[in-house]
Amino acid sequence: MSTPAYDVRVAEDPADREACFAVRKDVFVHEQGVDEDIEYDAHDAGAVHVLAVRADGVPLGTGRLLYGEAAAARNGGDPAVGSLGRLAVTRAARGLGVGAALVRAIEDAARARGLTAVDLHAQTHALGFYERLGYEVYGPEFPDAGIPHRAMRRAL
Repeated sequence: MSTPAYDVRVAEDPADREACFAVRKDVFVHEQGVDEDIEYDAHDAGAVHVLAVRADGVPLGTGRLLYGEAAAARNGGDPAVGSLGRLAVTRAARGLGVGAALVRAIEDAARARGLTAVDLHAQTHALGFYERLGYEVYGPEFPDAGIPHRAMRRAL
């Protein structure tokens, strides 16, 4: 089995964080038309951000984990459940396994913080992707940034 031509890591330094935000802007704001004013929020400061980077340093994808009070507000109040969000993969990197690698890195970060499950709000077109990774849908469809979503959860 070959090694992927990218690395996935927790975004620790400012340059990594900026790369995460640039990917989100490219995917959510430019591609999907999400208002930039709602793409970035107060939760970004305390979140765990993960970043996929090509061997030459080009960012390919990102995602974030909310935990504690920030996650409880999104998952029904359970402090043992993290919230995966802002998962974005650049158009050029889609189909390379980057999204799945980011999800697994977020789950690893959740486990490291003692969490027992991860929730997410998936765009409805991405339900199959998350289901293949072990997430299960619950609750009704709802709009977020004008895009249909469903809540999903995976026990760790």
